[in-house]
Amino acid sequence: MPILAVVGTGYVGLVTGVLLADFGHTVTCVDVDAEKINKLCNGQIPIYEPGLEPIVMRNLTCGRLHFTTDIRVAVEESEVIFITVGTPPKEDGRADIQYVLHAAREIAKWMNGYKVIVNKSTSPVGTARAIKQTIHQVLHERGVNFPFDVVSNPEFLREGTAIQDFMHPYRIVIGAENPHAIERMKAVYGFCYKNEVPTIEANLETAEMIKYASNAYLAMKVTYINEIANVCEKMRADIQLVAEAMGLDQRIGPSFLKAGPGYGGSCFPKDASALIRMAEDCGESLQLVEAMIKSNQLQKLRMVDKIRDGLGDLAGKNIAILGITFKPNTDDIRESPALVILPRLVELGAKLRVYDPCGRINGERAFRDILDSIAWCGDIYEAVSDSDATVILTDWDEFRSIDFDRYESLHAGKVLFDLRNLYERQPMTEKGFLYFGVGK
Repeated sequence: MPILAVVGTGYVGLVTGVLLADFGHTVTCVDVDAEKINKLCNGQIPIYEPGLEPIVMRNLTCGRLHFTTDIRVAVEESEVIFITVGTPPKEDGRADIQYVLHAAREIAKWMNGYKVIVNKSTSPVGTARAIKQTIHQVLHERGVNFPFDVVSNPEFLREGTAIQDFMHPYRIVIGAENPHAIERMKAVYGFCYKNEVPTIEANLETAEMIKYASNAYLAMKVTYINEIANVCEKMRADIQLVAEAMGLDQRIGPSFLKAGPGYGGSCFPKDASALIRMAEDCGESLQLVEAMIKSNQLQKLRMVDKIRDGLGDLAGKNIAILGITFKPNTDDIRESPALVILPRLVELGAKLRVYDPCGRINGERAFRDILDSIAWCGDIYEAVSDSDATVILTDWDEFRSIDFDRYESLHAGKVLFDLRNLYERQPMTEKGFLYFGVGK
């Protein structure tokens, strides 16, 4: 099996490196952040991903997994090198690939023989060829001519279920020009081939486009069902039954048909914007994707209107907020609906009592401008205590089993804005609650 290196220990890089080691590869993960590397060497995980920590410890102990800041050693000792650095959005929505190209330059600086350089960072079409050009340039400056191949191998990991997604992927996409590089990638993903995971072999540009096209489509499903939910509310229809019936159609499928306050996270918003800019650069427009982005933003603001309509004047109201991460089982709040909803509630005069199982540290940074209006709480019942209403923003499992019988003793107002449809109206009404769901 080829020896591997992973450049970048963010979410994708860490999960990729750790799980490849768990499947028997020798893997060295590299990062410029010395403090992070020191913590990883001691088994301390900088992200929240269920089940990852024991896998890290297991592979550190058996010697298959290594962490270092020394990219030279990692490159020289490895044949297959993954680039997994960030590609944050620029102000115009385009993906910034400067960190990808910097990683390529660093790899080229220390190449000592044939290497397969695998771009796993989500990058616009054309990035793989830019990597190739960058490496050629650095090798020319060094006066050497080592052979190498560049591969585009997009990731499809979901935060909170990354281990399952990596071990049992829907497909593997390999974009390459040289059959030898494809064979090396098959050796890397041998465990998937044993499980007969479908593999798409394509050119570099096709592999890069698959990632963007997939994420934009899933984001459109979320946005579509939210728009249908808004119509359902006005027409006395139940969006959950509508979505269930839709999902039984095999041409549609049940995934991403849960109505709520809008999508967020590190992928959908960024990738949809980057896809629009890629289309513009080649003289095309993606009007459907553009409308989707606008609708998703409006959905978040619509949730504020729902709360204001249900409570009336928000000035001086205490509102319990359950969940600020964009989804459960992660500490990530990037592009979370909470980033739009909470500041707007504060602007309207509300005081917030916030509880999230994992999101507080990131939340304190993100909401630093409104911290005077936020009381951070240690559990559900501290948050709802003395509140006028409860808002469920994230569908963490513990929010599915709230003990509503405790509300009176906590002097909590019996008004529930269930923005994830975790509960049904009738049982809540029987408990004396004024209930507001989404699309029903």
